Amino acid sequence: MKTTSVIDYIVQRLADEGITDCFGVPGDYAFPVCDAVDRNPNIRWVGCSNELNASYAADGYARVRGAAMLSTTYAVGELSAINGVMGAKAERSLVYHVVGMPSYQNQRLRKTMHHTFGDGDFGNFIGISAQAACCHAMINPDNCMIEMERVIAEACRNNQPAYIVVPSDYALAPVTPTEVRPVTLKSNEPSLQKAVSAITERLKSAKSVVALPAFTISRLGLQKEARQAIEALGCPFATTSMEKCIIDESHPQFAGMYSGVLSPKETREIVESAELVLDLGGLSLNDETTTGFTTRLDPARFVSIGLNDVRIGGQVFGNVRLADTLAALAKLKSPAPRYKRTPEGNPSINGNPSDKITMDALYPRYAKFIRSGDNVVLESGSSSFGVPPMTLLDDVQVHIQMLWGSIGWATGASFGIALANLKRKTILITGEGSHQLTANEIGNMGRFGANPIILCLNNDGYMVERALEPNPDWSYNDLAKWRYADLPHALGCTDWFTARVETLGELDAALKAARESKSGAYIEVIGGRMDMPKGLAFAHTRLKELYGDTP
Repeated sequence: MKTTSVIDYIVQRLADEGITDCFGVPGDYAFPVCDAVDRNPNIRWVGCSNELNASYAADGYARVRGAAMLSTTYAVGELSAINGVMGAKAERSLVYHVVGMPSYQNQRLRKTMHHTFGDGDFGNFIGISAQAACCHAMINPDNCMIEMERVIAEACRNNQPAYIVVPSDYALAPVTPTEVRPVTLKSNEPSLQKAVSAITERLKSAKSVVALPAFTISRLGLQKEARQAIEALGCPFATTSMEKCIIDESHPQFAGMYSGVLSPKETREIVESAELVLDLGGLSLNDETTTGFTTRLDPARFVSIGLNDVRIGGQVFGNVRLADTLAALAKLKSPAPRYKRTPEGNPSINGNPSDKITMDALYPRYAKFIRSGDNVVLESGSSSFGVPPMTLLDDVQVHIQMLWGSIGWATGASFGIALANLKRKTILITGEGSHQLTANEIGNMGRFGANPIILCLNNDGYMVERALEPNPDWSYNDLAKWRYADLPHALGCTDWFTARVETLGELDAALKAARESKSGAYIEVIGGRMDMPKGLAFAHTRLKELYGDTP
């Protein structure tokens, strides 16, 4: 009878979860992991330029596919990746982080091995990496099958990373056959019924209702279910920047983007005057999504439907899955008249071909450039303030790391997002400050045929940092002056279209050429040093409120 090694079992079990790519950087303690991926026909090794980029790519991939696999080596590799895995935890992105560590035999003998402190203690880093996950497991042949089901169940339940550590000798040992129960995530039926009854009572007593679908809806692939629930209720819905395009913005019940004081007047009135606010999925009302905490929302009016519970005032209904609650809401019928908005268009495309590029002219052009079927990836910079207020076409997916906000994330994430679904065009909108952290991943974009369109704003330094402090001219906000448009060719993407544009005419021509390119495209967009989108300019006026400084 053919036996299966521990690591072959782990890799195939993750492939069973729908993962077809493993992002990572090889290392000797992780060679068994790399080898198992290479010989498994159901999953492909996707080598990245460094572990941080790999973790960002895995995060992006998981946002599209539902789950991702990341492979790093013990200590130096896993710790290099930890920022990206922490971000995945913060933003509910399910990444299985598989780490190969020194053999159990060498651990038992407390040998002085490389990638350690030389103290014979091999557990120094497990606690650190475990903090970036919702669950973790140290795998051996006897516990492998049981522990894998446990961590998969827990990771799926929370939609957060799992940390899986495998000593290199145990990885090659035959797995001990064990009977395991398949992972099932179902609501407790009595608890679900009580929760739905309580929600129904609140709906009946409320004269006005608004729904706020959370970013977790897209992480779990529940966009259709959320839309059906909202349509059944007939109420308006709004989104924050974290949920941009989670439901098509042409939907007649879409009330606009809610961002506190910068919201459209009607949107703010609808959201803040509603007697009942339906939080569908667990909102993150953070300093970014609320424009410096300028929202006026009464928590007493909230019904919060989380991934695993429903909270209404002091009541908590546990063991209730979000998908089941949405399905139940979709069966309800609201007696209230159905909301229907008056559509608003984007600002007009203005400016002469010879004009220098301004932010007021740039973002409406981006909105027009983005097509149905595109994946749009926004960096934690000025683009995350410039694009969200624009109305985008149906079937556009927008990806943004608004809560964790690690600059450089978008470049790595766009690689994973593109590979997760090559049928959709991936458009990365970033700035040169963030881009310098992770731009070396462009080479792998070409190598693996990701072929995104990259729009890199070059405005002579860290624009966001200049905006978020009283003195924008500190030297630490300056950057090395790269020739960004030359990056793709230097990194091996010799068939990409590239351009450096300074005027609106050059920009319009480059955008047209980028869309027509049969491979990837890269446009370096020259902007003004202190020319910023409206939301970022507003933040500059509220620094004390934003950072909690004493007046």
